[in-house]
Formats: sequence, structure tokens, C-alpha cells
Amino acid sequence: MYDVIVIGAGAAGMMAAGVAARAGRRVLVVEKMEKTGRKIRISGKGRCNVTNTKPREEFLEHVRANAAFFEPSLRSFDNRAVPSFFRKLGVKLVEERGDRLYPESGKAWDVADALADWAKDEGDCEIMLNTRVVGLVVVAGRVRGVRIVTKKGYPRNIEAANVIIATGGVSYPLTGSTGDGYLWAHDAGHRIEEVRPALVPLVAGGDAAAVVQKLVGVHLKNVAVQLVVDDEVVQEEFGEMDFTGRGLDGAVVLRVSRRAVDALIDGRTVELVIDLKSALTPEMLAERIEREIADLPEDGTCGELMRKLLPRPMVEPFAEMTGIRLRDYVSRLTDEQRGRLIALLKEWRLPVADYRPFEEAIVTAGGVSCEDVDPETLQSRRVRGLYFAGEVLDIDGDTGGYNIQIALSTGSLAGRLKE
Repeated sequence: MYDVIVIGAGAAGMMAAGVAARAGRRVLVVEKMEKTGRKIRISGKGRCNVTNTKPREEFLEHVRANAAFFEPSLRSFDNRAVPSFFRKLGVKLVEERGDRLYPESGKAWDVADALADWAKDEGDCEIMLNTRVVGLVVVAGRVRGVRIVTKKGYPRNIEAANVIIATGGVSYPLTGSTGDGYLWAHDAGHRIEEVRPALVPLVAGGDAAAVVQKLVGVHLKNVAVQLVVDDEVVQEEFGEMDFTGRGLDGAVVLRVSRRAVDALIDGRTVELVIDLKSALTPEMLAERIEREIADLPEDGTCGELMRKLLPRPMVEPFAEMTGIRLRDYVSRLTDEQRGRLIALLKEWRLPVADYRPFEEAIVTAGGVSCEDVDPETLQSRRVRGLYFAGEVLDIDGDTGGYNIQIALSTGSLAGRLKE
């Protein structure tokens, strides 16, 4: 019999296992994939943004759901503790723009391997791979273990005094996150808040869809984006934006995507309003255009002017939207056309019709209701000895290292097994 079974060998699960093993408990980690930390290994485009160094209050502002519930977990193992923790494991972290910490090696698997090795080295911690959990064993309101299917396909029960569910959400299901934890939690009497993609690319609608397809591969920097829901600005972000075959992507889009997804699910009208020249007022932009025109030769064209203002792939679509003929001499540019160009550069409105599926979402919003879990211990309020950690809970944050920190912090707190 084990003291604790941890289901899931991601960041939250391995952190919980290591903390429990360090306290002298006999630990079993059950993972259905062939190796630990599958999602860690692909996070941050294979580089793994481990955490963010922002001060605690500012950090919590980037936790989009149940930040107050998460605060005790952050206190137990906060973002200031992460660099020294990983340095002791042989993984040096370096800070990059946006207060983000990455492994100096640039290799996400260094983080995943270090967590697994640490958990095993901390004490009596066994990791069982390629093993699928099919349910919890609960007797008289207390967890007694889990039901598994062995590698050979045989079902059996494994006894434990405590169980920690750290199975993740349903984003990137090829890494093993397929929502199993939600089913077990629901069967044990817990409420599940509606799950939906978060930090996910958005899909443009209407005439904008065709425009976006022409811009695949364009990367924009220093753009300001407003998320507009039913004609009301509900969120503003600044940073980078990408146009890909999947749709609208990049940091600013991902940060507004959670609210956009919720609004679309509710049947509301969603738009992105993009300011491509955020450092300039309309008046300053008009002066910039005048200077660019003055620098062109007498036979300079509108196309030459617009190439000074926009990335090349955007020139033709913007000319069509403003009614400017690229071959016309710039001297023929009317005041009305200039006004339309300035307005479009400052307020390019893109209707949002949809969002990409869970397979392309970085994290999952929703999950096990935080009302059914004690925030000071992460033990279930409904089943004694049952704990939750990581993305399976209804907690999610912005892109930028916040979600892996959520996993590490909740894993650390759950692993203490405080009743």
C-alpha cells in the first residue's frame, strides 16, 4: 500500500510527488504516456517558459480564473523560489523580455527530466509509465486508491491512503491530457466548470477571413489590440501578433482569447481592433505620411508610400480596403484616401467568428470547481484524502510562464497532504 498515488507525471504531478517523497511518504506516480512531462517538453516552442518574475500581486493579476483561490498555493512555492529550486537540480534559468524565465540550455526536456529525477531522488518514489488509470476507489467518503489497466491490459486496484489528481486539462491531447481527471472528479461528486480552450488562436470572420489568409506568415511587433464584445472594449493588450494558417495568433491574441472564447460561446459579437501604429496619434501619423510623401520622387506611387508604412504582404489588402490604387502617383492621393488609410492603420477592425480546437490550445479554462476544494490544502471538500493539482482545477493564467508556475505551486501544496 502506498501513502499517496499521484495520477499524471506533468509539472504538477512530479512536483507533488517530490514534495511527498521528501516528507518520507511512499509515493507512486501513474502516467499513461511513455515518458514523464510530455506537455512540458513541447511548451514554449520546445524551450519551456518556466515562470515569470513579476511581483506576487502583479503575478496574480495574470491569473485569469480564481486567483484568490490560487494565492495560498503561490505562497507555498512562489515564482521567487523557482530559480534556486531548478538551479539545485542543475537547470539554470535565464530571464528574457517580459520577465520570463527559460532554461539557459533552451531545452524544455531539461526541465521535465530534472523534475522526474528530483522526485525519484527525494525518497521512495516509484514512477509507473504506460499505465492507464480508469477510476478512483472511494469507500465511505474517503479515497482508498485507484483502478488501473496494466500494460498487458489487465485491470487491478492499487491501494493508497491519498490520491492526487494531476491529469491536466484537455489541451494538447497527444501529450496525454484527455480530460480523464474531470470524469473521476465528477463521479466522486465534484462540480466541473465548463471546459473550453484558453490561450488559443482565433479565427477571423466575414470579409476579414480572406484578408487574413493573404497575410499568413506576417509577424507584427508593438501593436495594440482591443477586444471588443458587443461594441464594448473589455480588454486591451500590447505586444506581438501573428497571422498563421490557423488564424490570428501571437501573444496579444492569446491573452485576449479566453474572454473572446467565452463571449463566442455566449453568442455575443466579438471583434479585435488593431492599432498598427500605437506609438503615433492620428495627427502624428498624418505628419509621418506627409514626410514619407515628401521623400518620394515626383513620380512616386501610392504603392511605394504604403510599403513604407506596412509589411509588404499587407500592402495590397490595405490598398483594397482603403480604395487606394497602388500604381497611382502619390501626388494624386486625396485627403479622403489619406483619412481612410490613417483610420485603418489606427483602428483595423477584425470580426472574430470562431476559435481553434483544444488540440491547438495552450491551456484549458474550466475544470474542477474550486468551491469543492480547500485552497489551503487542495484537498477535496467531498472526498477525504483526494487532492487536485494543476490544470485539472478551474485555474488558468496568461501566456508568459504563469501556467507552469500554477502547476508547480499547486503541485507543491497538494504534495504536502495536509488534512
